[in-house]
Amino acid sequence: MKLQYSFVIPVYNRPDEIKELLESFVNLDFDQTFEIVIVEDGSSITSEKVVESFSDKLNIIYYYKSNSGPGDSRNFGMRKATGNYYIILDSDCILPPSYLKRVDESLQKEYVDCYGGPDNAHSSFSLIQQAINFSMTSVLTTGGIRGNKHSVDKFQPRSFNMGLSKKAFLATNGFGRIHPGEDPDLSIRLWKTGFKTKLISNAFVYHKRRISWSKFFNQVYKFGKVRPILNLWHPETKKITYWFPFLFVSGFLVATLSFIFLNWLLPLFFYGIYFTLIFISALIKSKNLSLAGYSIIATSIQFYGYGLGFIKSIYAIRVLGKAPEDCFPELFFNQHV
Repeated sequence: MKLQYSFVIPVYNRPDEIKELLESFVNLDFDQTFEIVIVEDGSSITSEKVVESFSDKLNIIYYYKSNSGPGDSRNFGMRKATGNYYIILDSDCILPPSYLKRVDESLQKEYVDCYGGPDNAHSSFSLIQQAINFSMTSVLTTGGIRGNKHSVDKFQPRSFNMGLSKKAFLATNGFGRIHPGEDPDLSIRLWKTGFKTKLISNAFVYHKRRISWSKFFNQVYKFGKVRPILNLWHPETKKITYWFPFLFVSGFLVATLSFIFLNWLLPLFFYGIYFTLIFISALIKSKNLSLAGYSIIATSIQFYGYGLGFIKSIYAIRVLGKAPEDCFPELFFNQHV
């Protein structure tokens, strides 16, 4: 089957990001035609003029719709796309020139109906962005689940860098209403339907992620709230590792109180070892002392935010027995009609 690629990119109030992403499309090293579908998700600051400025350089089409969340906007874009294989990106990504060539080579060699690729930090990103990238991708923090093929037995593609065949989209109806969490939910439903997923480890994107500590906290806090909901919907995916951020933060609190009231230093010593490893690992990777220090901050925020959201969601859903949409309506979007 000849693969015809359609890129689907939802955007919300981020014309500057779309400009950088489209500039990277111009520099792609790929000799076949491909399509770009931009879906403006009810933005008040639109990207229409930016998209128009690239119309003579790229095969690009622009749609504006009412706000219904990124998952539903991706579904909208896939329904409008003309290709038979969709590549979904976040608007805050930049593509290296070899991206599409690596995707195509991998799919031609070993076809799957859904793939995911890792993300990386570009040298132009701020120190905070690079530190957040380290925290979200390091084996020491997330176990490498966002792009280390040696760390996972079954890869769950993430929608910042994800491919999905038209066949798989039609069979599953694409993304659900929840956000975040719509991408692992889709991966699990794909597996249940009989489709396979894989990681294309060299098809990475430069992913800016959040640009401040507060925005990063809000992001991981939502991630934490979503996980118990996904476990409720797909109980076969439950893992003890999802409790680790909460246990880590709780343990640190106990260790601190033990030192203050009982003068027990050993528990805090183990936490010191862990953060030292974070610092050394980030320093070796970046060769930047400031970034290594920021990586400790990013890791702390990630664990605290995720752990807080996770235990709050566990209490509401498991202990109080409330429905997820009643507890956390902010995580659910109404679908576009």
